[in-house]
Amino acid sequence: MKFTIEAISEEGRLGLLQTAHGVIHTPAFMPVGTAGTVKAMTQAMVRESGAEILLANTYHLMLRPGAERIARLGGLHRFMSWSGPILTDSGGFQVWSLAKLREIHEEGVIFWSHLDGARYELTPERAIEIQHLLDADITMVLDECTAWPTTKEDAAKSMQLSMRWAERSKAAFKEREGYGVFGIVQGSIFPDLRVESAEYLNTISFDGYAIGGLSVGEAREKTALMLNATTPHLPKEKPRYLMGVGTPEDLVDAVLSGIDLFDCVLPTRSGRTGQAFTRKGRLNLRNARHAEDSAPLDRACQCPACTSYSRAYLHHLAKSGEILSAILLTTHNLHYYQDLMADLRDAIRRNALAAFAAAFRGGIRNDGPEKS
Repeated sequence: MKFTIEAISEEGRLGLLQTAHGVIHTPAFMPVGTAGTVKAMTQAMVRESGAEILLANTYHLMLRPGAERIARLGGLHRFMSWSGPILTDSGGFQVWSLAKLREIHEEGVIFWSHLDGARYELTPERAIEIQHLLDADITMVLDECTAWPTTKEDAAKSMQLSMRWAERSKAAFKEREGYGVFGIVQGSIFPDLRVESAEYLNTISFDGYAIGGLSVGEAREKTALMLNATTPHLPKEKPRYLMGVGTPEDLVDAVLSGIDLFDCVLPTRSGRTGQAFTRKGRLNLRNARHAEDSAPLDRACQCPACTSYSRAYLHHLAKSGEILSAILLTTHNLHYYQDLMADLRDAIRRNALAAFAAAFRGGIRNDGPEKS
């Protein structure tokens, strides 16, 4: 897996990540297709938004339909008809989100399926094997997403366990052209633990480095602090991935800090609940003020929702609970996120990232009265 940095502005990096299934222009946002589908979207619609890479989830695909079945059917790309790169989360997030259905020990994690209660064991080696069966371009190590709130002592134990799992994950990964495995920095909200984790992962030497365990309940300011404490300790020549973050404002700030890859359920989940992101802020299409508004969601957006429908119609769909509301608003949100990434790449190319970030922050109002 080859990563090339073409330009730098502030700490932001314009890059190319070459994988077995195509090139990713970074900074890049990955729509979340947890179970092999981006909810309310066809793969063609996701491609049309500008997305070059998707995220899928090891834990969920392990349960249904099963990694071995997907492998027999030609791998995840063929199974879901997505020809571009795929990154697979290792299941570490479910270590946190499904805390009542799992037990953690040195060897790995025992899960009781949230679907039928069946017992599964996910070790670092098995997590890597599943991702190999799926044919993921970017494989993630198994880690423990540290619970929040936590003490420093517990955070240290959790981080150190993740580091041991990272070493086992790397050893289990099968090197081949165009494929890579990423380590994951942990350490909760404690800067010295984040530094310790990053420096340990450097000794193992991964194809890329992720920052995990954030946006799990801590204050937004803490997230930014951990990001700024960690990135200086990651190899400059390798891609950096901020996991599960976040809002458009979060993405702009993180690019300023030198992050290359992002994923988050926010644009798709928001689309299913009547929320839309625009260049002037976030809108709730269920609000009555949109009921007779003939304007598009975002005049600068060329997505199907903005070029063909009014806010009034989208308000009607959202209030009526129509499936088309989820489709159109998700489509728009994915276009908005991809447009934002393209604008960030352009700003880095022009060495104008700081100016772009300042103008972006100045334009956000979030469903308040708008000025034309």
